[in-house]
Amino acid sequence: MMEEKRFRKIFEYILDEINEGVHVIDENGKSIIYNRKMAEIESMSRDVVLNKNIHEVFQFLENEESTLLSALQEGQVTKNVKQTYFNDKGKEITIATNSFPITDGDGEIIGAMEIANDITKMEQILRGNILKGDTRFTFDEIIGESQAFQEVIENAKRASRTSSSVLIIGETGTGKELFAQSIHNESSRAAEPFIAQNCAALPDTLIEGILFGTKRGAFTGAIERPGLFELANKGTLLLDEINSLSPHLQAKLLRVLQEKKVRRVGDTKDIDVDVRIIATINEDPIDAINENRMRKDLYYRLSVVALYIPPLRERKSDIPQLVQKFIHKYNRLFQMSVESMSEEVRRCFFDYEWLGNVRELEHVVEGAMNMMTDEPHITFSHLPYQFRRKSQWKEEQLAPLPSVMPTQFDVAVDNGKMDLKSKMDEFEQYYVEKVLEKHKGNVSKAARELGISRQSLQYRIRKHGMRETEE
Repeated sequence: MMEEKRFRKIFEYILDEINEGVHVIDENGKSIIYNRKMAEIESMSRDVVLNKNIHEVFQFLENEESTLLSALQEGQVTKNVKQTYFNDKGKEITIATNSFPITDGDGEIIGAMEIANDITKMEQILRGNILKGDTRFTFDEIIGESQAFQEVIENAKRASRTSSSVLIIGETGTGKELFAQSIHNESSRAAEPFIAQNCAALPDTLIEGILFGTKRGAFTGAIERPGLFELANKGTLLLDEINSLSPHLQAKLLRVLQEKKVRRVGDTKDIDVDVRIIATINEDPIDAINENRMRKDLYYRLSVVALYIPPLRERKSDIPQLVQKFIHKYNRLFQMSVESMSEEVRRCFFDYEWLGNVRELEHVVEGAMNMMTDEPHITFSHLPYQFRRKSQWKEEQLAPLPSVMPTQFDVAVDNGKMDLKSKMDEFEQYYVEKVLEKHKGNVSKAARELGISRQSLQYRIRKHGMRETEE
């Protein structure tokens, strides 16, 4: 008896340590073994499942039966079959299951066993990507009158006429997906799928199967499934934050781009695909290449058309128009009638750095309108507390640059050049040197304070023959 108890303890320990869900029912359909992993997959406790019939605990889709019960009642063996059902709280569960009957020495079925792997997350991601394929943004909805921004819009419209790859470069919140959707909707592929995938949101082990598809049996729980390249065939696939992909996946992506063929994980057969790739990156691609976050050959292949979306701090003249757009949007959603922002708020918005870009501006406007009742204008007191605090902190904490007085910058330096352009160049060099000195040579911080891109500052450093300090 003691030996049997000891053996059972070892058996239960082993079952709870393996990484697959195990569920066993007896000849009456009642659960007699239910390991820890299965409980995690189905978000159920053992007490709720054990000694109960499957239909008392789980709900199955119409015209679909439990593979575990099919194994018990019909002796049916299933391998790597996808099954979707619901637990007692209505939560959807999707598993890749292997189910088979358990027989005694005479061949009589005395129970059934299921070994399962959780693919709920992958299924929801794929479904979500397909649903998000409904594009709604067009170029008409892109707001910005500044010259640099208008140039980006014009270049994006030109790129819509072809099927070349596009790399959209811009900080978080600048509107990269808005441009991607607009390019798709303006192109000849507008009637075909548009599918977006954030490459930073998932681990490599998951995203590889999502992008390229899987062959049944390629790994534990793998089922026959098309990837996003196949689902986006004839259309557009947006790969957001492409620099987050591992070098291995970047190499595989490069192969697909070059050969226009995709091979599912675990397969030996290539599938032809016709997909336009639009990729986004939220940092300087040269930095990403130098720091091994992006393959150089992939960068050249993706950047057939390269669009740089300037951050909001480089196009502050667009702020009033953007604010009016957001006021109109939230007037409609909140059933309000706000007219505009006050002059005080306008000055505050123009002084702020907007590190979160247009997305941050929208969130601030939305937060302010939540604090309003029937006032016609957004005032400083309506702005979210954290925004007001950051604005005040900036004024108090950042020491001002030394003022540039005639005693510090001699407007009549004796170099024989008195034209305006020469003086502007001299002043630019002086001012850039002072800002770099203030930030101890940190190019990124200096560029942020100057309100220009890092590339633009590096250009000026080279232009004036200054030495760039390592950061």
